[in-house]
Amino acid sequence: MTDKSGAPRTAPTVDEARAVAEAARETEWVAPSFVRELFDGRLRLDLVHPFPEPDPADLERARPFLERLEAFMANEVDSDAIDRDGKVPESVIAGLRDIGAFGIKIAQAYGGLGLSQYSYTHAIAMVTSQDGSLTALLSASQSIGVAVPLALFGTEEQKRRYLPRLAAGAISAFALTEMDVGSDPAGLSTHAELSADGTHWVLNGEKLWCTNGPVAEVMVVMARTGKRITAFVVEAEWEGVEVVHRLAFMGLRGIENGVMRFTDVRVPVENVIWGEGKGLKLALMTLNTGRLTLPASGAAGAKRALEITRRWAAERVQWGKPIGQHDAVAQMLGTMAADTFAMQAVSDLASLLADRGDADIRLEAAIAKLWNSEVGSRIIDECLQVRGGRGYETTDSLRLRGERPDPVERMYRDFRINRIFEGSSEIMRLFIAREAVDTHLQVAGDLIDPRKPVAVRLRSLLRAAAYYATWYPRHWVGLAFLRHGEFGALAPHVRFVDRTSRRLARTLFHAMVRFGPKLEQRQSVLFRLVDVGAELFAMSAATSRAHQLAKAGNTDAIELADIFCRHARRRVNGLLDGVFGPDDVATYRTAQRVLAGDHVWVESGMVRDVPPDGGRSG
Repeated sequence: MTDKSGAPRTAPTVDEARAVAEAARETEWVAPSFVRELFDGRLRLDLVHPFPEPDPADLERARPFLERLEAFMANEVDSDAIDRDGKVPESVIAGLRDIGAFGIKIAQAYGGLGLSQYSYTHAIAMVTSQDGSLTALLSASQSIGVAVPLALFGTEEQKRRYLPRLAAGAISAFALTEMDVGSDPAGLSTHAELSADGTHWVLNGEKLWCTNGPVAEVMVVMARTGKRITAFVVEAEWEGVEVVHRLAFMGLRGIENGVMRFTDVRVPVENVIWGEGKGLKLALMTLNTGRLTLPASGAAGAKRALEITRRWAAERVQWGKPIGQHDAVAQMLGTMAADTFAMQAVSDLASLLADRGDADIRLEAAIAKLWNSEVGSRIIDECLQVRGGRGYETTDSLRLRGERPDPVERMYRDFRINRIFEGSSEIMRLFIAREAVDTHLQVAGDLIDPRKPVAVRLRSLLRAAAYYATWYPRHWVGLAFLRHGEFGALAPHVRFVDRTSRRLARTLFHAMVRFGPKLEQRQSVLFRLVDVGAELFAMSAATSRAHQLAKAGNTDAIELADIFCRHARRRVNGLLDGVFGPDDVATYRTAQRVLAGDHVWVESGMVRDVPPDGGRSG
């Protein structure tokens, strides 16, 4: 890590990193959040039930586009060739441009299709059901690329200048990550200096893992301006913008992802988005909706895996009957179907809440991304397991042998990135945990902060005592057993969510009392609590969606929601029963000894010291 002169920079301290992250947080909760209420012990069912309905006019506008998109994917895209060649053909990109696939959410006034978040995620899901590399191309350009930041924070002049280009198919990118900077932006080294005449910024730095970077026409670049971070719109054709290297990965082999270098790039002051110093907050707010692509993609991948597994389990006969009738496979298949139903409910709920616009979805988006990517990974893995050797075999090899070339091996490789993209599962849990404890920090944060003066802590003690004197007893008593009868057979599951939300809130409070300011270091405890909240959110989405479908005549949805909730309840109870992890401290202690090299003897018996180039340098 170096400063603008090339000299080494000191890595930010824990306190400095925390300060940067806190400064970028959205601290106000102007609109309600279903998930935030869950963590505080309140089931605000009115926020998600009845299940939101998409806008009929939007569905009608989206229908012809989705039909064209499906036909294009089926007839013009060879996904095996994209995976084999590691490149999306220009003809495919041109075809996507022709049908408007790069401007799905851009307003019609700027040349886009002007469709909703719900229709957008359904379009991306359709693409994902066949080709993950194209999902990366389209979603990076539209979920986090230039269009969304400009739509949220751009000036009218910026919108008129760039949105029509983007709607017509100009590919865009988002450049934040650096070699030493991932989810902790405090160490950002890319920087911009204002020119003496105040007309432009001079941008210098290097970005890593920039999706679409090698083919982008325009990109959002995050750079340090003084002590703050600012967002700039940068055009790829400007002098000093360089693609250093196109990167390659285990999956998504057609993805255009690269290292981008900026050397004395002159960026007009008009290309600052939202204002100097607001870049990090812009990035986080953009991701509130940008992350919604991943739950939809996860659900689409799960659907494809379910289809392949169902067909194979019915066709493949072993020991005298289809393998789907053997209990081991049947248990996997039934769970896969129920989980896939819940994943779709979670994705649709998050997108519809975003469209409705009357809720703060920062936690809903994060949990939908976290939960769907984790559950989807398990479904893809089980699909491969049921297919056995045919799941591990490539489509080209299957095709050569005359077998149906189901792309399970490619799906497995492609899907794995979903637990890392746009915030890894661990970072998502940290983000959710920080917001989950926010109510308690507002009440008692000063009390548990040893850096605060004694007088401040005493005042906080009095305030906390008054607050929790009523809060705590209220979270032991509830009338869930009398409520939610309209859910019929699913009512017991909704009642479980109701009473368990209070248990979750109490347990979160107990953790704060038990660990005080050290709670942030007990990530294993926090992660279990976050996972409880994620399961409760998924149960709420699944039951509300099933109730909606049953009223419309699809009573089969009740069966799937019931099976899903049965399994989710066991997971939740297990997490809460072991929330304080009796083995956590011992495991952490062992990990530190591993880091220190004390257990290096465990690694004996393998080829040692293989150089990064595989030995070719010798």
